[in-house]
Amino acid sequence: MEKAKISSSQLFILMVLFELGSALLVPLAIDAKQDAWLAILLGMVFSFALLLVYHRLYLYYPDLLPTAYMQRILGKVFGTILAFVYILYFMYDASRVLRDFGEMLLTFAYPDTPLFIANALLILVIIYTVRKGIEVIARSGELLFIFMYVLAIGGFILIVSSGLIDFKNLQPILEEGLSPVLKVVFTQTLYFPFTEVMVFTMILPYLNNPKRAKVTMLCATGLSGINLIITMLINVCVLGVNLTARSQFPLLSTVESIQVADFLERLDVFFMLALIITIFFKICVLFYAAVVGTADLFKIKSPSRLAYPLGLVILFLSIAIASNAQEHNHEGLKVAMLVLHIPLLTIIPPLLLLVAFLKNRKKHKKNTFN
Repeated sequence: MEKAKISSSQLFILMVLFELGSALLVPLAIDAKQDAWLAILLGMVFSFALLLVYHRLYLYYPDLLPTAYMQRILGKVFGTILAFVYILYFMYDASRVLRDFGEMLLTFAYPDTPLFIANALLILVIIYTVRKGIEVIARSGELLFIFMYVLAIGGFILIVSSGLIDFKNLQPILEEGLSPVLKVVFTQTLYFPFTEVMVFTMILPYLNNPKRAKVTMLCATGLSGINLIITMLINVCVLGVNLTARSQFPLLSTVESIQVADFLERLDVFFMLALIITIFFKICVLFYAAVVGTADLFKIKSPSRLAYPLGLVILFLSIAIASNAQEHNHEGLKVAMLVLHIPLLTIIPPLLLLVAFLKNRKKHKKNTFN
């Protein structure tokens, strides 16, 4: 581990930016139709239980990265294999988000630019940032967090003042009952984006005030959940359910609709900036976790050396991951949820906690008898 410390407020900002990330781009939970906002709300609430699991694991091993404490819990062989699987998962997730960025940029701004060039430009900046360490990533987050929220509040005011919102698009609520909403919760919103914050278990050991970790994690997830609920409510109110579902990037389609006083329009460029900021930090956190995890697992003394080779792997993976945007979205929102997110984010961590609890109880009993 590098000799670095971040504050609880910096952790809060990084978590909010991370969870907003690419979730702002896609039609999140639109399978629940006009009840998408409710599916996001329930996904956020249920994710709190898993956040407490991640936090409890951190309390058992406050000075160790997950790549180290997995070996303590499961033994050298199985712990090393599982730690390596999580490193691969972080890299895979980073490549998916990088592909989201490339597709957005090409769709709205640079249709003639090769995807490789767009992705390469962002990953170079991310490699440079990650090489500087977690403190620089956290300080950059503090700086850009305010800028992003100014754009978001400005956009909300413009959408309301342009008269685009039609609350009838949210009716009828629970038209088909609660079961379709719960299906979306347990196949999508519980995992993306809320329990993806498991990656922050790789950053918690750098926290300068460990006692505030739990409150910070819960508050950050609450704020980002509220932001995503508001975003989907606005998308459905402005575009309607059908158009939101068909749109590749509904938020940008919503912003394109803004027209105030016949002269204030085409504001999607400003909101692309806000989206680029959140995507940048999501990739940074995932990439940083992969770098420090690899360095810890393979006992590499200088983690920054790994930034370039791992960055190239993420870049090429982002291109090879799917042949087009539709395939990429289907794989991300359907296949990856079942194959990767469910086992790695919701099944394995509670099992690790159970084994850690039993081991610590046994150790405590032995110490008591001695």
